[in-house]
Amino acid sequence: MIGRFLIRRFTRQFRRAAFILAALVLAAALIGEPDAQAQQSGALKARVSKVLDGDTFTLSGESRRIRVWGLDAPEWDQQGGSTATATLRSLISGETLKCKVLDIDRYGRLVGQCFLPDGRDIAAEMIRSGAATEYCRYSRGHYGTC
Repeated sequence: MIGRFLIRRFTRQFRRAAFILAALVLAAALIGEPDAQAQQSGALKARVSKVLDGDTFTLSGESRRIRVWGLDAPEWDQQGGSTATATLRSLISGETLKCKVLDIDRYGRLVGQCFLPDGRDIAAEMIRSGAATEYCRYSRGHYGTC
């Protein structure tokens, strides 16, 4: 008799805990911020709003910066930085890009492989122009220049 009582009591507590856990998981999924939705879908499509340097830009409607995957460009204040920035600006300014979000870097930027409307890969175009190099540590030779 005592055994049945204990089993029922623990079973009720287990069901209650499982229900609360399920409710919390559902609430967390529904409350997600818009940027999290972009990460979950793994893709962004938007117009370039600003080029920050040779491998970073912003998209309209996206609060976080986009870091071009597989690309290593000099910073704006380093030798070749202004050239890299100008090259990226001339390539993507005003364009609507498709970006496949691959990661988030340590600065909170979305890291993405991004494509122009005609299908050209931005990193490949920057490497081809000589304004930037392949970031072999992350690209693992994807662009064939490592």
